[in-house]
Amino acid sequence: MTIRWGIVTAGKISHDFVNAFNSYPNKGDQTIAAVAARDKSRATEFAKTHNIAKVFDSYQAMAASNDIDVAYIGALNPDHYELSKLFLDNGKHVLCEKPLCLNYKQTKSLINFAKTKNLFLMEAVWSRFSPAYLVLEKEINSGKLGEVQYVEVNFGVPIAAVDRLRLKELGGSALLDIGIYTLQFAQFIFKEEPIKVTAIGDLNEFGVDLVDTIVLEYKGGKRAVLNINSNVRLWNKATVYGNKGRATVEDPFHFPEIVIHADGTVEKIPLHTSSIPYNFGNSAGLVYEALEVARCIKEGLKESPRMSHQESLILAKLEDEVRKQLGVVFDVDSKDFP
Repeated sequence: MTIRWGIVTAGKISHDFVNAFNSYPNKGDQTIAAVAARDKSRATEFAKTHNIAKVFDSYQAMAASNDIDVAYIGALNPDHYELSKLFLDNGKHVLCEKPLCLNYKQTKSLINFAKTKNLFLMEAVWSRFSPAYLVLEKEINSGKLGEVQYVEVNFGVPIAAVDRLRLKELGGSALLDIGIYTLQFAQFIFKEEPIKVTAIGDLNEFGVDLVDTIVLEYKGGKRAVLNINSNVRLWNKATVYGNKGRATVEDPFHFPEIVIHADGTVEKIPLHTSSIPYNFGNSAGLVYEALEVARCIKEGLKESPRMSHQESLILAKLEDEVRKQLGVVFDVDSKDFP
């Protein structure tokens, strides 16, 4: 059974996803079968770059076709909900870029829709499938850190002037663009919903958050402190502290190649290479989420155990709470979704 992927949009992240996929030598029985974009010339150029056989000039046409089994949605944040529904409604499994939707109501609605269609749906939090995260998880489970008490994560890159981040109509938000990686890391470690969320931040002239500091408090006095900054580059590492020691995934923590163990040893986990340049750092790691999607579909699963629907719902709830405290409001927040 060959898993046939359809790529929705021909933008930068879609380029990196396909590049990571095509250059990985052990992806098994799956292929990139088609690409669609609103501008067919962009889709045609994309297909030429990545040697994709089929080009569609509309998302509707690709969704209705028999050429694909699963859609990778790399569109801007405000389009995630409707595009995911479109492909699910046409019988296609969906891997949608993070954030899955703009708020909790959309996220819950989309997950329920996928369940009614009996189809696979996953938020593309690629970090969860990082080999380095698996190493860190093994370190924690071994007891070498003792009981984990505290997590510190920093993510800062100077992208405040980029339209997708600064404009509210594009779903702009440092929290939803890069901050989601810090939230998911805390959840990856503590594996329970925090009992208290405290957030402070700075907004731009459009009411979009550019800088966020978030404190998540968990049962038993456990905490995570997350620093998100779209104005300056931070040392983008994540450290987990237990009562016996600490471990760090180095910059870039959201898909790292270096783990510093509790005993101080440094483990390097290199990614595969590509002859085509990437737009974003360590994007070769995007292939691991594709491997997970294919595995789940072939096993008949409708969600991934490592990035479950419940995980996406908790993330959406946390994102809503942080935005509420900062005063970041989207038009869809006042709407209801079935």
